[in-house]
Amino acid sequence: MKYQLTIGNRLYFSWSIAAVMMIEHAELMELVDITTVYPDHEADVRPRIPHLAPARTLPTLTLPCGTQLGDSMAIAEELASRHPDRNMWPGDPKARAIARYLANEMHSSFRALRSSWPVNLRHSCKGLTGPEDVQAELDRLELIWTHARQTTGSRTPWLCGEYSIADAIYAPMATRLTTYGFELGPTSQAYVSAHLSDPALRRLRAAGLAKGAVVQDCERDFERAPWPFVPAQIGTATQDGSQTVNTHCPYSGTPVEHFMRLGDHTYGFCNAMCRDKTMYDPEAWPEFMGIYQS
Repeated sequence: MKYQLTIGNRLYFSWSIAAVMMIEHAELMELVDITTVYPDHEADVRPRIPHLAPARTLPTLTLPCGTQLGDSMAIAEELASRHPDRNMWPGDPKARAIARYLANEMHSSFRALRSSWPVNLRHSCKGLTGPEDVQAELDRLELIWTHARQTTGSRTPWLCGEYSIADAIYAPMATRLTTYGFELGPTSQAYVSAHLSDPALRRLRAAGLAKGAVVQDCERDFERAPWPFVPAQIGTATQDGSQTVNTHCPYSGTPVEHFMRLGDHTYGFCNAMCRDKTMYDPEAWPEFMGIYQS
């Protein structure tokens, strides 16, 4: 039996983003069925998930035995203990300790950023100057991210060596800093850029954009700017499927019924969601790139 993960809208629900990132990077997707809930407002969450008792929060992971875990760190620790071969925490004891410390600080702190500046992967705003409490938290992020990299000697873009739960937990924060265009220190800017170019996060954003659901509580009336990471190519939906490169969907393997134009060729998909998520970021999807580059 599989795990059942229930998440909120990928473009807005920070802890849901973290849960998806840890599962993606641990290569556990084949063991997880994901259900996405699209509440119009944050207050609508609990009435939409009465079966996810007792917490009724997003994300919730239902284990094969039926036990439900309603907290992102609980989900992280349980999956790490069940799948030690996936190296969800660093193997080195010092790096593992630092990663756990940072993940839990994110989980319990940064109230100014988390309360007034919601995650929103739909938009980026022109550089904003946060109030004093936000600036203090930006300085704190620069300090602890720099400390982690120096202490662990990380030679990757990530905090403690290879991508770990700590990085998944900070992925939503990286998008939040992008959304509002805050001025960042050098370590923070490099770390945020690593998240934005991460194929797993790109796939999550593309899937969220394809769904198109908007949470008005998370929208802010600021001057917009282009999302910092723009895919090199973006597809276009088309009705013409007469000469598709492929006859079966690259994701499901079933016959194609929906079509996308990219460059000089037309590609087919089994449904509109498969097509649309590919349109927003073709290069983020290995299954599609396998037929595109063939």
